Amino acid sequence: MTGFGIIEAGSGALRYIASGCVKSGKGDLALRLKALLEGLNEVIAEHVPVEVAVEKVFVNVNPQSTLALGQARGTAICAAVLAGLPVAEYTALQVKQSVVGNGHAKKEQVQHMVKRLLALPGDPAPDAADALACAICHAHGGRIGAFSTRGLRMKKGRLV
Repeated sequence: MTGFGIIEAGSGALRYIASGCVKSGKGDLALRLKALLEGLNEVIAEHVPVEVAVEKVFVNVNPQSTLALGQARGTAICAAVLAGLPVAEYTALQVKQSVVGNGHAKKEQVQHMVKRLLALPGDPAPDAADALACAICHAHGGRIGAFSTRGLRMKKGRLV
């Protein structure tokens, strides 16, 4: 399952367009990735975004989970590139810092701030909230505080 979030940024305001999850189903990896690609292609065709932002993969304790996340992320990037869309990438730390003000915020905090920033009637689902948070981070120019993080990279938890 992969979350997606679509917002409109203009005139200093953010407007919610859509969000949800594309389900990959069960079974063979190749078929699950195909389902993600087809689902994301449908989202792109329906909403016609002009840019795409994705979260960078982090290495976690389980190498299999990291690998699966990387493959799903690669599929999302391919869907955007095939549609001719530019792709920006942000770390989870950058996204949380941009949306919550704390790079180590919990999922519930991210959900709450996404709800407030987009004036949603309720908390979005966790995967959709993460995707919307990534879109908000991108709409803010990838800024953390007052400076842009574009062109910078993370090394041992610090921007360099």
